[in-house]
Amino acid sequence: MHKSLPNTIDYVEMPSQNLAETKRFFSALFGWTFQDYGPDYAAFDDGRMTGGFFASEKTSNVESGAPLVVFYHRELEKMQKQAAELGGKITKEIFEFPGGHRFHFREPGGGEFAIWSDG
Repeated sequence: MHKSLPNTIDYVEMPSQNLAETKRFFSALFGWTFQDYGPDYAAFDDGRMTGGFFASEKTSNVESGAPLVVFYHRELEKMQKQAAELGGKITKEIFEFPGGHRFHFREPGGGEFAIWSDG
């Protein structure tokens, strides 16, 4: 069971225009499993963070000023290729920033995310 710690981010909820495709995408990309709570909500636990996706006409992206959820993976090129093959749209190709490299993508439900690596 997830242990909550004071003064830490405990849960993240993100919008999806296509909840079934969002679940399919993240299940294939990261091996996540989901617990459905009705047709409009699905929760996940990635082993470190818990959260959920909710059905919404609007989605999160940096252009609108929404927070960017950034994942970590050592094999950045592999993850960019896999994200695209799974139906994600690469919005920023791999680029360097102080501390590492990253890319941005939209998952099939419309939300924008990033994956970074320090390698």
